[in-house]
Amino acid sequence: MSGYDFNDPKFLFLDILSLVERLHRRLLDVLKNHMEHIGCNDLNPVQALLLHNIGENEMTAGELKTRGYYQGSNVSYNLKKLVEMGYLRHERSDYDRRAVRISLTDKGYEIRKLIDDLYKQHLDELMQDDLINHDELKNLRKNLRNLERYWSDKLHFGL
Repeated sequence: MSGYDFNDPKFLFLDILSLVERLHRRLLDVLKNHMEHIGCNDLNPVQALLLHNIGENEMTAGELKTRGYYQGSNVSYNLKKLVEMGYLRHERSDYDRRAVRISLTDKGYEIRKLIDDLYKQHLDELMQDDLINHDELKNLRKNLRNLERYWSDKLHFGL
């Protein structure tokens, strides 16, 4: 017997928190393997994920974190490297010369499409194998959004 009460809400909650963290790390491992498999060795998985998340948007570095597109602490380093490697373009804002707006180059869009295709393949396989269905995805998203909103409120309002 493991000593865990799998029906205990506290156990479930703590297990979910641990799982979310592990899932993010596993996603980065999957992206790393995929990038190596297709011969794209100049990008690390965090940079590839960043390109995918930026997508069609044009934004400042600060907006990346605000919008939840980047979770790390070294965003400036990764943006600088992506500009140097030709995946991102950056331009000074016409309105605020201190702000730099970033967007994908054609090379960046190629990586975005590769990652998007990988995600689509994984989703198709998960649904084909009945590992998750549309309603379960919607419910999972709703619950994770609720948790995110709860913690955001805790930070902003100190409730």
